[in-house]
Amino acid sequence: MEQSLAKIVFYAYTAVIGVGAVMAVTERGLVRSLVGLIATMFGVAGLYLLMAAPFMAFMQILIYIGGVSVLIFFSIMLTHAAPTGDEAKRRPLRKRINAIFAMLVPAAVLTVGIVKHGTSGFERPEAVSLPDLGMGLMGPYLLAFELISVVLFVAMAGAVMLAWRQWGRK
Repeated sequence: MEQSLAKIVFYAYTAVIGVGAVMAVTERGLVRSLVGLIATMFGVAGLYLLMAAPFMAFMQILIYIGGVSVLIFFSIMLTHAAPTGDEAKRRPLRKRINAIFAMLVPAAVLTVGIVKHGTSGFERPEAVSLPDLGMGLMGPYLLAFELISVVLFVAMAGAVMLAWRQWGRK
């Protein structure tokens, strides 16, 4: 009973990820595409919860949904991008076909790998406590951790520069 419920929840999260990803790629408006991206990130956070990694789910929500998506939203709002452009009107069917193809190719590769090698090839990883995780992030992975913050800072500075140029033209 418990495993069948876990499978149902897994398929629900996978559906949220798939629908959000297709929405992010096919929507004409940038804000609607961002909503699809946010739905995809919520689905990934749900999968983290399903894998019994609540800290990773919380970080997914905090950093990606709370930080990156808000940064993207501010970038969209500050640049005053038109919701539909000539390119969006020209080939919506071709874009949808490309989006579906981009989704099916990795799915096919992963399916072939799972069918060929099975799913029992990995050992269950050992549980890591939060203090040990914190020491790892502040020890051997400090450079990678800091580089992520630099990338986010550069993205925010770029959004401000774009907005500054837009406001300077008015």
